[in-house]
Amino acid sequence: MWLSESQKFGVAFTFGGVLFFILGIFTFFDRALLALGNILFLLGVLLIIGPNKTLYFFSKPKKRRGSICFAFGIILILMKYSFTGFMIESVGIVNLFGDFFGPIVSFLRSLPLIGPILRNPVIAPVVDKLAGITVLPV
Repeated sequence: MWLSESQKFGVAFTFGGVLFFILGIFTFFDRALLALGNILFLLGVLLIIGPNKTLYFFSKPKKRRGSICFAFGIILILMKYSFTGFMIESVGIVNLFGDFFGPIVSFLRSLPLIGPILRNPVIAPVVDKLAGITVLPV
């Protein structure tokens, strides 16, 4: 699968947004880092899937609660209520992107450094439960 130039920039912006968001958490919910992470993440999603599909994704009836929580969390972060905004935004992220956790975990398990850790018999059931992966008994 080949990516266009705008999609490549979108991947970079999304990755940067996630990094800034994580850095904002590690720096005790720094408002500027969290806000920058949100802006980069949204810009990245917009560039990856396009404006029409982005609007469709965030306005689906099934995703409406997640979109409202996500947007309200961003607003609270910008209004200097970083921790409360982060918590509400986290609920929105889980509601919006929870369907993608299973494929993300499967992809991470195929990576050389992270894969063996995620496939560990002690860690694997916990990760599967968190990601919502149902494992059929063999």
